[in-house]
Amino acid sequence: MRTRRAVIAAGSAWALAARIRLAFAREGYPQNTIRLIVPFAPGGNTDGNARLVAQWLGERLGVAVIVENQGGAGGAIAAKTVARASPDGYTLFFSALPQIAIVPAMESAGYDPVKDFAPVSAVGTNPFVLLTHPSLPVKTLAEFVDYVRQRPGKLTYASAGIGSLAHLSMVLLLRRAGLEMIHVPYKGDAPAMVDLLGGQAPVYFGNLSVATPQVRAGALRALAISDDHRSAQLPEVPTVAEAGYPGFRTLTWNGLLAPAATPRPVIDILAGEIRSAVADPVFARRLMDFGVEPLGSSPAEFAATIASDIKIWTDAVNVEGLGAH
Repeated sequence: MRTRRAVIAAGSAWALAARIRLAFAREGYPQNTIRLIVPFAPGGNTDGNARLVAQWLGERLGVAVIVENQGGAGGAIAAKTVARASPDGYTLFFSALPQIAIVPAMESAGYDPVKDFAPVSAVGTNPFVLLTHPSLPVKTLAEFVDYVRQRPGKLTYASAGIGSLAHLSMVLLLRRAGLEMIHVPYKGDAPAMVDLLGGQAPVYFGNLSVATPQVRAGALRALAISDDHRSAQLPEVPTVAEAGYPGFRTLTWNGLLAPAATPRPVIDILAGEIRSAVADPVFARRLMDFGVEPLGSSPAEFAATIASDIKIWTDAVNVEGLGAH
């Protein structure tokens, strides 16, 4: 929420900048329909966030912004579509972190996550929560570590699939804590959560937006959150860093990227509109309803985030032996 307050504090300056950008828009970009490419099927968290952004951009820029879902290959299909598109600002990528920092580290994805895209803005972030079924006799991260340490290689943890953020977040935590567990990959978040709720899977490092309702209902226990500060949605849950592992932080994000070589004035118009959106209370609340913390970073800030994430997640992929060969 500290990020949220900083965004609001900067609102007046961005309001002035927004008027300048809109004046530019009326004389130049955009004049045609904008395609917003989403790397997943309709209905998920990323798709929902993309549709909020599409509606906002359409209303503010005065053109149609069409969401186009291109699922498959971990998002690589959508990424390649944008990477090969004309750099004119009319084909944009509403990416999640895996398409930029994980998929290219695991396989030959057909695009370069840095050279082929121009960062615009990270719209919002979403941390992970270490979840356990109530049948597991632990209530804190310290108790969990002790329990697992006494049973090396005997306990399982679920993930949303090999190389998923849920999987690699757990890999990083186990490495920090010096623990051994058996990985059981599922075909997505939903089936992993079903088995966690049923007790067939005792542990899962799940997305905050999915975890919150189940934790509040008492169906699951939340031991720690992967951000560097507590979440307003689960304020009683400590961070992994607080619980004994300083510097531990894993987040996913949704962000807007354009093809490389997109003109800077176009990037600035789009980035400014995202910043204005997250400063809007109604828009921000709708993001938070998805379990997303509004961000609205600048292009430079987003580029720095991408560079950091590529290093973090490439290391995690290599630790697990999943790197591209």
